[in-house]
Amino acid sequence: MSETPSSSRFRRICVFCGSQSGKKSSYQEAAIQLAQELVERRIDLVYGGGSVGLMGLVSQTVHDGGRHVLGIIPRILLTPSLCGNEVGETRTVSDMHQRKAEMARQADAFIALPGGYGTLEELLEVITWAQLGIHCKPVGLLNVDGYYNSLLSFVDKAVDEGFISTSARNIIVSAPTAKELVRLLEEYVPQCKDVTTTLVWEEVDRLSYGSGSSVTM
Repeated sequence: MSETPSSSRFRRICVFCGSQSGKKSSYQEAAIQLAQELVERRIDLVYGGGSVGLMGLVSQTVHDGGRHVLGIIPRILLTPSLCGNEVGETRTVSDMHQRKAEMARQADAFIALPGGYGTLEELLEVITWAQLGIHCKPVGLLNVDGYYNSLLSFVDKAVDEGFISTSARNIIVSAPTAKELVRLLEEYVPQCKDVTTTLVWEEVDRLSYGSGSSVTM
């Protein structure tokens, strides 16, 4: 009899990943496995939009599996030459700052697959927001073939040197496989309970892109 999970504490997970596929097939396989895990656990997807690279593999697999896919993309990038075809629902925003805030608002947790500068920027921002107490949502690294080992070593070095606290280090959850990572995120206990900041999502909105921006469907 199948051991497929029937439910999850998460309604939607935001996945950060590359608009390229990477040189190793293991990256692409991991993207598909993560998408299949979301489908099995009946979790919907929030991501950066489009159908290219690992982003396309995740979104298309989740969509084909019958789950809702929400792509958040700046208006200027909404062209086939940059992002490919639309998958599922696409929500356009004014700029990159609004994109990150809207992705974060819509998700119950975050997972980063291998990627480049954009993936790192998105990942580090949601980690920083967790450190500040803006959210207490789990943040996971899908550390495929040790892709994020160097980043984790840097973070541990920053802890040793007194730049990152032990509790802030524990914001980051990592695992080598999608199944293990999602399980760990399900078990995650928020690390922001001692933070006294009064920052809220509306403040992020104001600082990031001002009150005059709009989200369109």
